[in-house]
Amino acid sequence: MNNIFKSALLLMAGALMFTSCSDDRDSNPTLQIPESFVLNTPAYAEQPIDLQNSQTVNLTWSQPDYGGFPVATEYNIEISGTNEWTVSNLQETADDTGETQCNYYILDGIYSTCNAEIDAATLAKAIVVMCNYVEGEVPETQEIYARVKANTAGAPEIVSNVVKFLVKPYYIELKPAAPVLWYMVGNCIGSNDWDNGKNSVGTGLIPLLPMPGADVDAAGNTTLVYAGYFPEGGQFKFVKIPGSWDDQMNYTNIDTNDAGVTDEDGDNHNIGIPEAGYYRIEMNTATSKVNISKHTDAVKIMEGIYIPGEHNGWAADGNPMTAMGKRDNTEAHDWYTDLSLNELTKLKFNDGTGSWTVNWGGTDFPIGYGTQGGPDIPAKAGNYTVYFNDILGLYYFMEK
Repeated sequence: MNNIFKSALLLMAGALMFTSCSDDRDSNPTLQIPESFVLNTPAYAEQPIDLQNSQTVNLTWSQPDYGGFPVATEYNIEISGTNEWTVSNLQETADDTGETQCNYYILDGIYSTCNAEIDAATLAKAIVVMCNYVEGEVPETQEIYARVKANTAGAPEIVSNVVKFLVKPYYIELKPAAPVLWYMVGNCIGSNDWDNGKNSVGTGLIPLLPMPGADVDAAGNTTLVYAGYFPEGGQFKFVKIPGSWDDQMNYTNIDTNDAGVTDEDGDNHNIGIPEAGYYRIEMNTATSKVNISKHTDAVKIMEGIYIPGEHNGWAADGNPMTAMGKRDNTEAHDWYTDLSLNELTKLKFNDGTGSWTVNWGGTDFPIGYGTQGGPDIPAKAGNYTVYFNDILGLYYFMEK
């Protein structure tokens, strides 16, 4: 009887061990590397999309199967007019001789979900570059081939199938790319902690501004600069697109650290400020490198910033600017406002007191360093969002 009882116990233990091992295998699946994944043929594939009269062009795809469990994946979209994929627009841009012509274009934007709403104007511009259109010689329709690339940490890049659709393209004059801004967000940035909303520039987001004289590549990459006050214990990072966390830079992007900033908050790698004070930030958006150093020059706290000029009869308190993200008992050194100019205008920045003791002027437009008592700034006609940092005297008239 005892032997029967012992045998039953052994069988039960073996079953439990088998179940445990089986559960362990199920909870620890092995990462598999798929050869491809499916980009869906769009419903509009046979009907030409009028890019000039459309807002977006939509694409969807399936998530690659990495073994039956969800994996964080980033996607980017490539297009071609010939279904050739040998020379990209980035290779064309890198050739200073101008002899390289791309046959496919890597669209800006990184997606974390399996769908994309591509801006129609952005797509039209990419087609002009890729197909080398000249004004007056744009075809009525153009075949476009698209594919998606998936990138997952610890796995090689994989490419989807190619789908084809038709567009009605139009000519766009290719102007020099405008600098692409990046924004600070954190518990010490703006008036709202960690407020990365689409409309939070000035409240939860503060931009770094283009450095005067820095080169801007075809994608808008350049050197950005900022100077401001950071409190002890402050934490922040950088995002590219207001409202999105997909493209960001943090402590891992710091190239040289002359300021003693720290890596905070675990995997988020927030930039931590151990000592309150003024800091200067330079960011190379082409290389994703950030330099942070102490700003040691004297800083004056301004109660207000204004834009007097010919457009408002040189009123000392004309066109007041809004302080960006001012909190109680904190300093504001970043200002912005919307400004419309009907013609070439001379203007300056000042403190609005009417004494003109404090004013910034310069010879460059739309980006420049204003100096105290400098010359009038020659501003061209246009509609702008104007940014100004009073520590650096840095201004940027960003065309809307």
